[in-house]
Amino acid sequence: MDDSHDIRRGGAPEPGPVIRLRQATSVRGPVPTPEVSGAPALAGADPICARDLFTLVWHALADILGTAAAATLLRRAARRAAARSPELATLSITRDSLEYQYTLPATWSAPVAVPAPALCELINELCVLLVDLTGPVVIQRLEQIPELRDRGMIPRQEVQS
Repeated sequence: MDDSHDIRRGGAPEPGPVIRLRQATSVRGPVPTPEVSGAPALAGADPICARDLFTLVWHALADILGTAAAATLLRRAARRAAARSPELATLSITRDSLEYQYTLPATWSAPVAVPAPALCELINELCVLLVDLTGPVVIQRLEQIPELRDRGMIPRQEVQS
């Protein structure tokens, strides 16, 4: 299930930070209480950079599905979202021996109160893939991450009977 090629298209744009991941670390902890209103708490959200949000998603996926599956799903989601967000063409996830590395868009390093639109597109496409492959299980796990939930980054899944 590993697509070990990166998703860059065209020329080589200026790369963003390269992050090496030796192994996934667990992001498990106390399960936060879900919001009652269902509305994202964007107004009170502390500034955080898209790089950190991406890293949270990477670790959660790697913890649940493994690093190879996380890399494959994020690459596929980025390819699907790149038409709407050309910035995602600079996202690269590669494997070097047993380690995965990713290069993120340079603009994802600045802390902002509202997540980068390209990251939101990536997460939306990722959620579509996850629902198709795992049903609501992994989405529900991502919803438990306060930084993602509080920014309304994980679309609510309707339970179908």
